[in-house]
Amino acid sequence: MFAYLPHTETEIREMLERTGLSSLDELFLDIPEKIRLRDGIDLPSGIGEYQVFREMESLSQKNNIQPVSFLGCGCYDHLIPAVIKHLTSRSEFLTAYTPYQAEMSQGMLQAIFEFQSLMCRLTGLDVSNASLYDGHTAAAEAAAMALNSVKNGDTILVSASAHPSTIRVLKSYYADMGITVEAVPAEGGATSIQELKERLRPGVAGVIIQTPNVYGILEDLSEAAEAIKAAGSMLIISANPLSLGICRSPGEWGADIAVGDCQPLGLPPGFGGPSAGYIAAREKLLRKLPGRISGMTLDREGRRGFVLTLQAREQHIKRQRATSNICSNQALAALGATVYLSSLGEEGLKEVALRNLNNAAYAFKELTSIPGVKAAFDGNFFNEFTLDLPRDAGVVVTDLAQRGYFAGVPEKRLYPEAEPKRLIVAVTEKRDREEIDAFVRAMKEALT
Repeated sequence: MFAYLPHTETEIREMLERTGLSSLDELFLDIPEKIRLRDGIDLPSGIGEYQVFREMESLSQKNNIQPVSFLGCGCYDHLIPAVIKHLTSRSEFLTAYTPYQAEMSQGMLQAIFEFQSLMCRLTGLDVSNASLYDGHTAAAEAAAMALNSVKNGDTILVSASAHPSTIRVLKSYYADMGITVEAVPAEGGATSIQELKERLRPGVAGVIIQTPNVYGILEDLSEAAEAIKAAGSMLIISANPLSLGICRSPGEWGADIAVGDCQPLGLPPGFGGPSAGYIAAREKLLRKLPGRISGMTLDREGRRGFVLTLQAREQHIKRQRATSNICSNQALAALGATVYLSSLGEEGLKEVALRNLNNAAYAFKELTSIPGVKAAFDGNFFNEFTLDLPRDAGVVVTDLAQRGYFAGVPEKRLYPEAEPKRLIVAVTEKRDREEIDAFVRAMKEALT
């Protein structure tokens, strides 16, 4: 086997001299020793193309894609209208799904503009951008907006009931910037208002609260919003966009910024991605929004046109004073969300959201009727809820997978220190009564 080294020995030596290092090993000291590759990769000898396809097909048969899914915690199994794949598969969009120079395509700019408009309508806020990478990075960018807007802000509070990946991304973003990311404890599966009030102080630029949260609970933000505003901090709400079809919008709660993940809006789970993050804000924060913003204008002949506008990207006018290094967007995924919302309309979105709510309520009632199964928390929920089981949740999930069900997410997968018998279950509009009833029967069998 031959190693591919794009640089000559002379070039490597010059690079080491310029950086003040003595060897390549010293260059990679930050990489833990246990994960460094010391020997060559043990790959088999090459084989013919047909044999490769046959082997890959054989391996693909091991993927069990048939089970009925009750998985959630940020990625859900929803019905996806056929029109979405039809339009997003058009070559005009598919061949340039994250076009670096969106200005080259009026169609792409208009799609972005429509996405922004729909996000504003959905969140009840004034402005939005072309999309971000996912809901977790959107929360980190919203934190940057708050830090850049609140004088002497050096702290971000985030509810412990937010998704743990959101909290980890926040801490990664600000690990070496002198910014404190502090978790507000949860009580009864929701943000502790008392703990939040005790942590609000000068320097807290923003507070991030997720609803529905990681346990599925819909948080009551009335008291929290009032306390955050009184402290001079910004309220950032992370919300499942589908829930906004029937739930109070971030704008109605008084949020300054709203973020979330568009995966529930017509995007497949796809083994975790790709998706698109949304971010919307009050108009006063427009110039602090990261990434791309598409605007509508008229050309010299009075014809409607679309342009990228009001951006604070590092390669534009602000350069070293840019508020973000986001310079692209998830245009194809955002287009999918746009087609989804446009095809459903306001009443259709409300109907889908209600089906989620009703299906989840029915499944919850049936599951908690099983001896030994009870609700982990008392709060209201949208399409996801948390159960306490009489057995280890991981064992139950493994058992039910053999019976044809992805039963949910054990809390211990999210938090190693968590209660091992706790299971988070999601029920979407895709699950009918027959599937739910069969799942309940399988759960009974798995618990006996």
